[in-house]
Amino acid sequence: MKATDVFVHCLENEGVEYIFGIVGNEILDLANSLSHSEQIQYITVHHEQGAAFMADVYGRLSGKVGVCLATLGPGATNLLTGIASATLDHSPMVTITGQAALERQHKHSHQYLDVIQIMEPVTKWAIQVKEASAIPEIIRKAFRIAKLEKRGAVAIELPENLAIQSIPPIVLPVTPEPVSIPSYDTILAAQKIIQQSNRPFILVGNGVIRSGAADEFLTFAETLQAPVTHSFTAKGILHKEHKQNYFTFGFMEKDEVMPGLHEADLLIVIGLDHNERLPKEWNRKKTTILHIDSHPAEIDEFYPVQIELVGNLKETLACFQSFDLPSKAWVPAGNLKNRIEQAYNISWNHDSIASLPLTIENILHVIEMIADDETIVLSDVGSHKVSVARTFQPKKPNRLVISNGLAAIGISLPGAIGAKLACPNEPVICLTGDGGFLTNAAELETAKRLGLSFVIIVLNDSVLKIEEDTMRKRFGKSYGVGFHNPDFVDFANSFGIIGVRPKTLDQFAEMLINCLHSSSNITLIDVPVNN
Repeated sequence: MKATDVFVHCLENEGVEYIFGIVGNEILDLANSLSHSEQIQYITVHHEQGAAFMADVYGRLSGKVGVCLATLGPGATNLLTGIASATLDHSPMVTITGQAALERQHKHSHQYLDVIQIMEPVTKWAIQVKEASAIPEIIRKAFRIAKLEKRGAVAIELPENLAIQSIPPIVLPVTPEPVSIPSYDTILAAQKIIQQSNRPFILVGNGVIRSGAADEFLTFAETLQAPVTHSFTAKGILHKEHKQNYFTFGFMEKDEVMPGLHEADLLIVIGLDHNERLPKEWNRKKTTILHIDSHPAEIDEFYPVQIELVGNLKETLACFQSFDLPSKAWVPAGNLKNRIEQAYNISWNHDSIASLPLTIENILHVIEMIADDETIVLSDVGSHKVSVARTFQPKKPNRLVISNGLAAIGISLPGAIGAKLACPNEPVICLTGDGGFLTNAAELETAKRLGLSFVIIVLNDSVLKIEEDTMRKRFGKSYGVGFHNPDFVDFANSFGIIGVRPKTLDQFAEMLINCLHSSSNITLIDVPVNN
């Protein structure tokens, strides 16, 4: 059988539903083989970065591996930002790229780059197919590595001369990922240091969500009764009104939970990815750490681990239910929870919104008020991302998607496409600044072509706001951060998409309600903001 036909059969065997990409000469044989698949839908995009972002978010929300495809050279390098984002935010992804024939890789050749060497720093594994008959083994290993904790991106490169070879039609069985738990003695030791502590504070990260361990975490936390704070990507693990919820940490400035962490005598760190915020930023007092994660700790002077529980988080946290976990209820001094709520503008009186201005925080409150429990919100990168991390409170875990490891601008629109394909029956809101929106705005055509329905909220201020504010604080002026926008309503209409522009907050609320009730189109809400 032709090597690319076997390749596609192996992808089908892995349960692949969608592949996002742009074809080129070196992957035409693979594209032709994909055209015969009844299981896989190939989705043509307008930029490979968009393809990688779609695969990233699809992987985060579906529990499957997102797949993207590009040709050699510029096609492959255009994927890099999305691949790095998936790796740093631990989204399962397999990226497939074409390559020049093996016989011309030893010399300067048209569009030839050593893509595997480029991919290695931003993936969990990067491999060139050097023997066509190894394709089934390579694909099985790639999908396995992408899904094993901590999840991330894997790159497969297929030289064009191998794509057309004839190989045996082998497909390897898909087996469950291994599950491990810490030893009994280690869990007992962890229980002992919890017992000895007086003021433990729990820091929870996205690993709990990736492991499907939200329920087990909630049981652990409510038994312990200690205060809890979460990273940007772990929002929704505790309900907004939960008495132990001390909201979000990890901000570069005005991180309001810090007094509580400084008061603690034990930090219980569960499923936290340090690429969101290094320990030296939140553990300056070098408080003792109980580390609970799928991987061993990266220990430094600001992460002084006393006990490590390494294993599957769902199973590890469930183990504590068999132990007599002590209650360690305590309240940080200075009415800290209320201070955080006020500083982060979390509480909101919405009896009359007509008189309230169109600020980012008020927009977030309106979204929170109108959205149901299953609504997925994707935040792009910019000043509004900080507001989302502080103010917005999703009602469930994994309903807010933020690029935080790489913090890649432009993720939200292609990400909304990936989200809607992963969760077709759930409302999706793409929240983006104008700079982030224009980065991948061409993917409006992709979304329209696919017949998807979601809401795009463009916060329109014609400036890279976070950079402007930072420069003004540092230098007293800003430079190189302004630009001119098109008329976003007309821009949306040119794609056959509804475009609207509210003048007041109550108009925005009415428009959002109407948009979320529509199941047949994409709506762009152009919101002029001046925060």
